[in-house]
This record gives sequence, C-alpha cells and structure tokens, in this order.
Amino acid sequence: MNATLLKRFFRVARSGASAEVEAICRRVIEDEKKKGHEQVASDLERILAERPTPRPPSAHPSELQPLPTSGRDAAPLVQETPFENLRHLMVLPPRTEQRFTRIEKEFAARTRLATFGLRPRNRILLYGPPGCGKSLGAERLAWNTGLPLRKVRFDTLLSSYFGETLSNLRTVFDTLKTSPCALLLDECDTLARSRMARNDVGEATRITNALLDLLESFPLESLVIATSNLDSVLDSALFRRFDEVLRVPPPGIDEIRRLFTYTLSPMKVEKHLPLEGIVLSMDGMSCSDVVSVTQNAAKHTVMDGRDTVMEDDVRHAIRELLEQHNLDMK
Repeated sequence: MNATLLKRFFRVARSGASAEVEAICRRVIEDEKKKGHEQVASDLERILAERPTPRPPSAHPSELQPLPTSGRDAAPLVQETPFENLRHLMVLPPRTEQRFTRIEKEFAARTRLATFGLRPRNRILLYGPPGCGKSLGAERLAWNTGLPLRKVRFDTLLSSYFGETLSNLRTVFDTLKTSPCALLLDECDTLARSRMARNDVGEATRITNALLDLLESFPLESLVIATSNLDSVLDSALFRRFDEVLRVPPPGIDEIRRLFTYTLSPMKVEKHLPLEGIVLSMDGMSCSDVVSVTQNAAKHTVMDGRDTVMEDDVRHAIRELLEQHNLDMK
C-alpha cells in the first residue's frame, strides 16, 4: 500500500477507530519503521494522534436545503464539490504545513476556544503564483475539517443590474447560518478590487464594503477561504478581516522530489533513475507543472505497453512541458 493510501486509511480509522483498528494501525507504523520509511511512519503517527474532527450535523446540508440562487433568474450562486471528490494531499514546506495544520486544529477546537472568548482562524486568504496549490489548499482544508466545499460562482454572482451583486453576495453568506461549509472565493480579486481604483464609480466600493462587513460577522461553524494570485490589487482593509493570510509558495527542491515520488508511487520506476538530476531539471516549476510532468511520463509508459517508468519517459515529458510554455509565451 503506498503512502497516500495509508494516510487516507489512517484518517478514516482515527475518526471512529475501535481498539482493534488502532492496534492494527500501530502495527502498520512499526512495519513502516522496519522498512526504513521513517517519514511515512512519522506522518502516520501524527495522523493517529490527532483528535477526531466531528463533522457538523449539517455536513451535507445540500441534501436538506437548496443551494443559494440568484433572486432574478434563480441561477446557482455556488457550486458544491462532493466530499469524496475533494483532493487533500499537499506537499508543502514544513512551516507552511504547520500553518495549515494549525487552522484545522483550531477549527476542531472552536467550541473550547469560544469558552475563553477566543476565535479560531476560520477566515483564510491563500495567495501565491498560479499553479502553487491555492485551490488544492482550499480542498484540503474542507477535507480535514469535514465541511462541504462550496465555490462561489462569480459568473452568476456578479450582475450588471444595480444592487444585484450585493444582494447575491448577502444571499450566499446568509445560507451559512443554517448550512455550515467551507466557502471558496477563488481568485477573489474579481470581487474585492481596491476601493482606490481610479475607474471605481461606486458599485465596486459598495461590494467591497459589504464583503468586509460579511467577513466581520462570519459564523464560527464555517470557513471562508479566499485565493488570490496578486495580493497588491486587493483592498488593504480586506487583509485585516482575515485571521490567516497565508502564502502558498512554489515548490523547492525537496517538495519537487516528494511530489515526483508520490505521483509515481503506483508505478514501477527504473532502478537507476537519476532522481536528483531530474528533480534539479524541474527546479522553478510550479506544483501543477511537476505533477503534470510526472503524470505524463506515467501515461507515456502505460501507452507504450510498459509498467516501468524510464528516464526517457520523464525527460520527454519535461521537454513537452517546456515547449508548450514557450508556445504560450509567444
């Protein structure tokens, strides 16, 4: 069983494990240590030690209540991702991983924090360059908190009719009072442009002000996760409304190596594959690029009728990606 499947099994096991299941988990950890898989064993021990995250009673509220829609034409304002389809495996530098974990633990302890007048970090802004994993980070937070992920559909929320965008925005936030979720404002630059913009005719200011007010009274039982590529275009007041402003960095050499290894874990790999040389040749790529290269190498292997990924497969996938990037830049 590869590391990804093991971690997923452990997360399911710790959510309601009997003593017998926990004993099996402990045995797996010992076996991984004997195999020399210290990092995997450490990750599994951490998962098993985490407090179970109780899913809120309305973990799938869409089964009980309709999703919010526009008042004018009943167009859906959000798109919900089924819980089982959420991606949640992220490869991050240790400090960034710690900050994600802190958000998840505080959410699990929100009731206990509230007894001391403390608020968990549940208003999150993820920013960074394209392809670094901001949307994946939102899915990971939803998965680890047990919340359904609802992505705001800006194509229906934003309206040319005066005042309708504000009404739609309030409708989305009002549903959170009865239907807790992880609300994703993906590329929120669309909604929260700086109020100092020279072409602002008033409506953008009102939308930004409304968003600031809604974030101020955001319920503890939900998460709001905004993503942005360029933090400079966002209203400075918006930053102060978020409990956690978290930069998702591009992968370093260690993260590229781990991404490459994880993605190819279902496949056999050439025994003398020059891993370090390949990793160095991908230095500077985004997370999505690294995963794309690795998956394309695996696909090339399968389509060629083989079950072992060779160096040539990987080099070919890297060349293809670089050529595509060069074409895109022309």
